[in-house]
Parts: sequence; C-alpha cells; structure tokens
Amino acid sequence: MNNERSVLISKERIDKYIEKLGLEKAVNIDVEQIKENLKTKFIGQKIYAFQEVDSTNTVAKFLAGSGIEEGTIVIARSQIKGKGRRGKKWESPLGGIWLSIILRPEISPQQAALITLGAGVAVTKAIRKFDVDARIKWPNDVLVDDKKIAGILTEANSKSRKLEYVVVGIGIDSNLDSSSISKKSKIKATTLKEELKREINETNLISTLLEEFEDVYKDFENKDFEEILYKWRNLSQTIGSYVVIEQLFGEVLKGYVVGINNGGSLILELNTGELKKIISGESHIAEISKFENFDEDL
Repeated sequence: MNNERSVLISKERIDKYIEKLGLEKAVNIDVEQIKENLKTKFIGQKIYAFQEVDSTNTVAKFLAGSGIEEGTIVIARSQIKGKGRRGKKWESPLGGIWLSIILRPEISPQQAALITLGAGVAVTKAIRKFDVDARIKWPNDVLVDDKKIAGILTEANSKSRKLEYVVVGIGIDSNLDSSSISKKSKIKATTLKEELKREINETNLISTLLEEFEDVYKDFENKDFEEILYKWRNLSQTIGSYVVIEQLFGEVLKGYVVGINNGGSLILELNTGELKKIISGESHIAEISKFENFDEDL
C-alpha cells in the first residue's frame, strides 16, 4: 500500500511539474510518428516534447528523481539555458534537436563515463546514416571535417556509492544555419542542413538516434564495455591526432593521442615521449604546423 501511495505521489508531482512547464506541441517534432517508427523496446516509449525549456537535462533530472521509468525522453525545439561541459553555454536555437535520455544502468558510478562514449557512438552512427561523414572527438563532441555538429552532456546522480540514474543530453545541429551559433563560442560549427544542402526530416533523425542509442545501451546491460570501446575507436577522429588538452585547473598538455583505455580515459603521448592518462578535459585538434599559434586561438 505504501508503495502504491508513493507511486501516486510521484505521478502527481510529475503531472504538476509538466503542467507548470506548459507541455505544448513541438513544431516539426511529431511524437506519435517517432513512436510509430521506433523499433526500440524501451528507449523513447515515453516522450515529453516541449516547444521551449530552460534545459532538457534539467527537466529530465527532475523526472528521473521523481521515479519516471528508464528510457523516458525529453525533447525541446529550443533551450533558453542549454548546458555544455564545465558549465559552458550550449547554443540551442530553433532548428536543432535538443533531447535528453533517462537511464538507470546497473553499473558503478566510475563506469558512468563510458555512457558518454556510448552516446557518442550512437549519435555518430545516426548522423552517418544520413550520408554525412561524422566522427567522434573525445570526450563528447561529434565533428564533420573538424567542425562541430553535435555535443553530449552526461549527468549522473548517485547515493551511497550507488548510481541512481544517468541523464544523457544530446544536441544536434540539424536544420539551423551555423551562422546562428554564437561567435563567442569560438567553435567551428556545421549543420546537417549545410552538409546535405537541404533540410532533413528531424522526426526520422530522432527515431534513428534512439534506435542506435538502445543498440549501444544493450552493451552496457551485458557489461560488454569492450564492444563499446571498439565501436568508439573505429569512429574516433581524436586517436592519431595532435591535440591540446585543457584541464580543469588550467594545466595545458600537448601531444599525440595514441588511444583510450578500458575506462574511457585518453592516452596521450607527450612531446617528451611520456605516456599520460587523461581522465577529463577539453581536447582541441591542431595541425602541427599551426601548433605554435594554437594557444592564442583557444
């Protein structure tokens, strides 16, 4: 009885929150069509679509904390306060795909970083199905010809060393113009519309993405982390590149990326020949001939 009462309270809490946000029909996103196209077992079986929110990750974290089922999706046509890694603003105007996926994987908090790698694989494979040569840049970006086309923000919540839920935020620059992305970001960007010289059907892209995501997520359920790393390495643009790594407290490292280990950490060969494990940071791919002036452009 107490469990049933708890479920009712959670449902009422969620309903009030959604009502406050103002659940509206999201223009150009046909939720029923997405569900009709889907061949997934649980990813995307419940979808909340909004015209505009502060952040889909913020909404998804509330829903996850209120007990919503795994696989629930939050989609918005635009975000007012879209977030990137390390607190950076993520430009999220109309014309892009901004969504978050709620997960409850039975893995340790330390293994949660691998979900970002898996999400990168899913996003890249989905984009490549539209005949665009997308590649992954460690740790959380997807590039086309060195220009950013998508990004991922993974946020985990744990209690007593147990992972309660993970929210995976995904942003894809689909039908917007790269000129609408703030110049303040200093990021070379592109969009699917610009790469294909036409607008794409975003409903189809979302369905494709969710199917690719569930396919990768099966590897997590089976604890087959090596398969995820294998797929990531095959799609990586970072491995073999000469990079600058900006770390949290201002340290800057330079060298060749020789691979990633089974924990998802980058293995960097410094100019001295020393191999260094990089757990987190921002990576910037650079040509060696331009490397002397690269720091000034960061």
